[in-house]
Amino acid sequence: MQNNMFRTLKSCANVADYRALAKQRLPGPIFHYIDGAADDEVTYRRNTQSFEQCDLVPNVLAGVEDVDMSVTVMGQKLDMPVFCSPTALQRLFHPDGERAVALAAQKFGTMFGVSSLGTVSLKEIGELISTPKMFQFYFHKDRGLNDAMVQKAQAANFDTLALTVDTITGGNRERDLRTGFTSPPRLTPGSLASFALHPSWAINYFLSGGFELSELKDYIKEGSNVSISIGDYFATMLDQSMNWKDAESLRAKWGGPFCLKGVMSVDDARRAVDIGADAIMVSNHGGRQLDGSRAPFDQIAELADAVGDKIDIICDGGVRRGTHVLKALAAGAKACSGGRLYLYALAAAGQPGVERALGNLRTEIERDMKLAGVKNIAALNRSMLRWR
Repeated sequence: MQNNMFRTLKSCANVADYRALAKQRLPGPIFHYIDGAADDEVTYRRNTQSFEQCDLVPNVLAGVEDVDMSVTVMGQKLDMPVFCSPTALQRLFHPDGERAVALAAQKFGTMFGVSSLGTVSLKEIGELISTPKMFQFYFHKDRGLNDAMVQKAQAANFDTLALTVDTITGGNRERDLRTGFTSPPRLTPGSLASFALHPSWAINYFLSGGFELSELKDYIKEGSNVSISIGDYFATMLDQSMNWKDAESLRAKWGGPFCLKGVMSVDDARRAVDIGADAIMVSNHGGRQLDGSRAPFDQIAELADAVGDKIDIICDGGVRRGTHVLKALAAGAKACSGGRLYLYALAAAGQPGVERALGNLRTEIERDMKLAGVKNIAALNRSMLRWR
């Protein structure tokens, strides 16, 4: 049952609160697209639960009046050790979409990731903010589309490119199957009723300008106003023959800081080093692909021991609290990232919501650093962790 305590942005103190407010404000199919995952959603739940199996061992009398939570990842200086992971379809959740998240990320001096399935153009985002920007790249069968996306990201002065490698086909997202969720939304009797019960969302959606997938609209009909499920998109539009040579070629074509998003195994991390990647995002796509796969946090120490001195490791997924960030960094990650941690807030209240979510998380990290007895991120190390 939805908790009625959290009906305004002012009363939201954590990610669970933003989730409750987003559920209140979004039609069912849209909310469940954000909130859902694959199969039995075991991995989705495990992503956050994994942090509970590890305890922090704090130090005291460390002189922590001033703490520095800045980090450098892929050559980008971030004022806080968490950034906004790229997520698709943001203008479905709030009419400002990527614009709102970009401006909020800039306010907090952190990186904003823009998806290949973004609903605001790379050019506009590049003109909107000057802080670090990541472009998340899906490898399509249409090589002309691939080349065009790289060129647009370069022209828009994006700083890093992240190739997603865990979407070779779509995960079994059963909530989307039940709600009939597509992009753009397809009206069914069930969804029509849900939209009718959320008139403010419907008015904003239909009056805020045409919905589009900005970087795809000129190349495939699925980038315009044709309704298609995300699973169908992955299964039919993306190149399932993609391999390590393709990734290495893309890195060379991009020519700047390059990341592989969705690496989980030590063997793959070593191959990422071999092809010249600057970073890996340790990620299972928020539990939306292979259910039963490992949680990112559970892999950080193993990966850090294998390649931590050769490549930046980013813990992507499951982060809900400042203590989660500290644990991931102590285990060997350079930074953390996440999608739902700001998407619920975007859906709940647009840019002010994202700013409040990032601000809350920043406050938590600062407080937790002081309580753990660390003055800067480099002071976090494995000696401060105990696994149950």
